[in-house]
Amino acid sequence: MRGRFVWRLAVVLAALFVFAAGVVTVLLSAVAVALRLVQVPVGAFVIWWATVGLTILLASGLFVAARALRRLASPVADVMAAAGQLAAGDYAVRVIERGPPEVRRLAHAFNDMATRLQGHEATRRSLLADIAHELRTPLAVVQGNLEGLLDGVYARDDSHLSAVLEETRVLSTLIEDLRTLALAETGALALHREGVDLGVLIHDVVTAFRPKAEAAGVLVTTECRATAPPVEIDPVRIRQVVANLLANALQHTPAGGSIRIACELNLEGTRPREVSVSVADSGTGIAPEDLPHVF
Repeated sequence: MRGRFVWRLAVVLAALFVFAAGVVTVLLSAVAVALRLVQVPVGAFVIWWATVGLTILLASGLFVAARALRRLASPVADVMAAAGQLAAGDYAVRVIERGPPEVRRLAHAFNDMATRLQGHEATRRSLLADIAHELRTPLAVVQGNLEGLLDGVYARDDSHLSAVLEETRVLSTLIEDLRTLALAETGALALHREGVDLGVLIHDVVTAFRPKAEAAGVLVTTECRATAPPVEIDPVRIRQVVANLLANALQHTPAGGSIRIACELNLEGTRPREVSVSVADSGTGIAPEDLPHVF
């Protein structure tokens, strides 16, 4: 692509040179005719030197123009070639930021775009791997239990059927999470705000998780008071966020550990100005080198 672009530029410059040479020839002929009409003696030697001088001037101008166009065209051709590589899926391609200021800004913008696309592609691959991992576990449990029931290894009683039913609920939750993520990515996720007592909402979420926490030997405490006036939020989505944070904390907190959920309401007069909710646990935590990449 870059070679074709430079070749076309050379053709354009050659055409400009031929056109300019023709213009000079016509101008010189007109000057000579005009001088003869006014009976001014013009020697062939003078006309020859005038022609040479104008030709040198024209050639110098075309040389300077060609250098300027090449200085502009070469980095633009680099960006065009890199854009083709990027379109083909090479997200690691970058261009050298050179040339006039405008072209350097173009190259810088291209590199920024390529960096963001590379990051999005890495996130997409990681997300697909996480999805496959999260779906594999409940599917394996369902498959194992159903095979055991069919082979007579497990009795076809309520306890084994309940385990299969519970895993189907996990699958349903995962699918709904994926649907929510897709809606959020496309900007189509609708929020239905209403006045909610945040303290009551968090208390309900903790109550739902308390049996699982007690079974795991983890203590869950809350430091949330009733919010008056109510906070304008989407209760379904906020409940989902708090539940995900609590589930993640419970997963990474060993027996004997604790999880604390706190919420704080800052008022501006009689209206809520800011609400903060924090979930802290005594688990293993995140490695310091991974913290900058969490969000």
